[in-house]
Amino acid sequence: FLGTDLVDGSYAHPTIPGRVSPLLPANHVTMAKGTGLVHTAPAHGMEDYSVASHHQLPTDCLVDESGFFTEAAGPELKNKNVLEEGNEAVIKMLQAAGTLLKEEKYVHSYPYDWRTKKPMIIRASKQWFVNTANVKAAAQDVLKKVKVIPTSAVNRMLEMLDRRTFWCISRQRCWGVP
Repeated sequence: FLGTDLVDGSYAHPTIPGRVSPLLPANHVTMAKGTGLVHTAPAHGMEDYSVASHHQLPTDCLVDESGFFTEAAGPELKNKNVLEEGNEAVIKMLQAAGTLLKEEKYVHSYPYDWRTKKPMIIRASKQWFVNTANVKAAAQDVLKKVKVIPTSAVNRMLEMLDRRTFWCISRQRCWGVP
């Protein structure tokens, strides 16, 4: 059948009773990689977030900053590591619900942390946007006190700071790079 046959369709969530979600079109979903049908996890990827934003869907994040399912994921998954026992728990839940069509090993293309060599989970997190004028002025004042070699680089950096329109203070990585 055609994808257009699914327009305005919906599906029941396989593990959260009573949760119904809409079937949505997305330009990043193609037949070149699998079936052309995928789940959407708005809190875990830019394309999914864009689709959810366009359709005004919530961006629930069921994974905490340490990679464990939160209470919102349900009691069967709470506090389980997503990439370890959480994965197995989801498979068992799908089997129990009779909704698992096929299971096979798959090497996912997660981004890997260059220090730990472990996969990283992309997840939405809160950001703090600050008053640009105050930060910009403070950053420029501090930069003027730094000894920069070659000295000609200072002006280039000051100009770059001046062109910045938004500043986001973020500590999303455990090793503290803002």
